[in-house]
Amino acid sequence: MNKPMIGFIGTGVMGKSMARNLMQAGYPLSLFTRTKEKAVELIEDGARWCEDIPSLAAASDIIITIVGYPKDVEEVYFGENGLLHNAGPASTVIDMTTSSPDLAKTIANKAKEKDIHAFDAPVSGGDVGARNGKLTIMVGGEADAFESIKPVFEAMGENIVLQGEAGAGQHTKMSNQIAIASGMMGVTEAILYAEKAGLNPKTVLKSIEFGAAGSWSLSNLGPRMIDGNFDPGFYVKHFIKDMQIAIESAEKLDIPVPGLKLAKQLYDQLAEAGGENNGTQALYKYYELIKAEA
Repeated sequence: MNKPMIGFIGTGVMGKSMARNLMQAGYPLSLFTRTKEKAVELIEDGARWCEDIPSLAAASDIIITIVGYPKDVEEVYFGENGLLHNAGPASTVIDMTTSSPDLAKTIANKAKEKDIHAFDAPVSGGDVGARNGKLTIMVGGEADAFESIKPVFEAMGENIVLQGEAGAGQHTKMSNQIAIASGMMGVTEAILYAEKAGLNPKTVLKSIEFGAAGSWSLSNLGPRMIDGNFDPGFYVKHFIKDMQIAIESAEKLDIPVPGLKLAKQLYDQLAEAGGENNGTQALYKYYELIKAEA
């Protein structure tokens, strides 16, 4: 049985690996991205390049997007050159960008008017999870259509959960980012404390990552902090975007999030100091700066 043609928009740190895993799973892939150079490796591996969104939409059964910001999502989906105007009836669009729950609902409602299935499916797991095909994928959308596209998700991730209707995937990702935000402060402070106490922080990690303090951030980003590796697995600027969406969503739900707001404040200051294109583990550099100024 032939696999559906997948159109893919967005080949950044996460998207490139996700697209490659789809190809390795046997899915034919068409690509569009604003900067063609970012897609060259995938094209050389057999992906088909499309010159614009309408041509990609016309050639695809399932279209996956993972772009930077909600405004980029709007640009890709709406208007005469957008996906919803150009995708065929019974096709499926899946936005895997971390974006606004309200925007996800708007996309789903407009897609339904055109007999297009729409899912919001943000991911967690960073560059490592994307590369290894082990992402957590949080899905919002129609339960009836979910099972038919689940194999597509399984080519990119392992923990795939339908959370509810449109917007539920994004709300789940907000919960994820809220947990990470305060957690990153804890990881950074724990490593700095170990260093200041004269301990080998890598040895400390061997103890605490398997106890009650254990977390993905501690195990995967803690070692990068210690090694001074601040390359992006997930950009500071995108994390700030996520935290802002989470704060706005929490305010609509009348939920206090002081830990989230403090984390965003620290990351804002890190970005202002030139760290916006570092990975989120670069929060360590900001604490070092505070220590130097004290």
